[in-house]
Amino acid sequence: MTKKQKKSPWVVLFAILLGIICGSLTGVNTSLFGVSFYSVYNLFGKLFLNALMLIVVPLVSSSIITGVARIGNDHDFQRLGLKIFGFYLGTSLLAILIGLFFVNIFNPGISIHESGTIATALQPLNAAQTSIASESQLHFTDIILQLIPSNIVDAFHGQMLGLIVFSLLFGFAISKIEQKNHTILMGFWQGIFQAMLVITDIVMKFLPIGVFCLVAKSFATTGLGSLQSLALFCISVLAGLFTFTFIALPLLLKFMAKVDPRLHFKAMTPALITAFSTSSSSATLPVTIECVEKRAGVSNRICSLVVPLGNSVNMSGSALYECVAVIFIAQAYGVELSILTQFSVVLLSLIVSIGIGGIPSASLIAIVVILKTLGIPVEGIGLLIAVDRVLDMCRTTTNVFSDSCCAILVARSEGEEQVLKSHSF
Repeated sequence: MTKKQKKSPWVVLFAILLGIICGSLTGVNTSLFGVSFYSVYNLFGKLFLNALMLIVVPLVSSSIITGVARIGNDHDFQRLGLKIFGFYLGTSLLAILIGLFFVNIFNPGISIHESGTIATALQPLNAAQTSIASESQLHFTDIILQLIPSNIVDAFHGQMLGLIVFSLLFGFAISKIEQKNHTILMGFWQGIFQAMLVITDIVMKFLPIGVFCLVAKSFATTGLGSLQSLALFCISVLAGLFTFTFIALPLLLKFMAKVDPRLHFKAMTPALITAFSTSSSSATLPVTIECVEKRAGVSNRICSLVVPLGNSVNMSGSALYECVAVIFIAQAYGVELSILTQFSVVLLSLIVSIGIGGIPSASLIAIVVILKTLGIPVEGIGLLIAVDRVLDMCRTTTNVFSDSCCAILVARSEGEEQVLKSHSF
């Protein structure tokens, strides 16, 4: 990691703090030379969100297509794939449900809606606010119908759920065609993916400015009163991550893998510390592999397949965070969430977290995708972006620990008796 990369989190944290101060001081009406500060925050905040939306479709589609095509062509993976994905889906779904439980217990967005500030902060007209609430009441059947788009061109215009399903199918189809055409299509989509990573990197260079404007815009209308809702949002996320990491996963290790969870925590300590300090699953990957293989005793055959793959598609902590974040924003808008609507959020969080786990700023882009699918304005991200960086450290740690637990579960199901017995730590 370069010196510049190490400094970037502090730049973003400074931008968040500055946004809170400037937004609270200037409010909505303060102006300079006839130009209101709020309009400046709004302009550059929307430009940043537009830039995110610009890269979402090609980035998500190329990421999924290349990932699935590569996996589907891996014969070793085909033998263990069903078992591995079973654990991935199971643990991610469990994490999302835990997050759903806590966000309904604390209801962090309710106080913002009741204060009435959300209408001014994110949608100036009350009539438009009511329209958003009514349009967001998607029936569960509407969500299911979006899985299979009638026109793939329409899907590329922003029907994200259909786009993800098509990309999964297209990637799988590429893995089954003759080698010559497989190579051509893989080269094409990998080229698009690499190009989109470059564009994403350019957009992320403006992250501090975008974060400052979004945070300042939010606090200009809600003031410091929104800190209570943000605190409840943080508590909801942290309670969910804690329960999943220290209760749910250890119970799976104890009763399914028949190993001592305390030994696994001890084995994974270096990786967990690295994940928390870097906020990057990818940067932690070498340490994770070493801990799982050398300290926890998982064979190279299992570790080399499960851990790198999990680093891309098994984002349990991120999936939990995305579910809580979307429901928090929906509550702030006053959208009434029925049981089926919340189940739709669970389904979307599961699909999206698997589909775009390997791309930069995956959680931020995933929340944009889910909000767009549900018809809730993506400007709602401004409500939570002030605390996103801090929570990122926690959910990254959960992601890494979840990957390692899946490796233990797969290894034990394959009859490996040396797991967490011949450890050296």
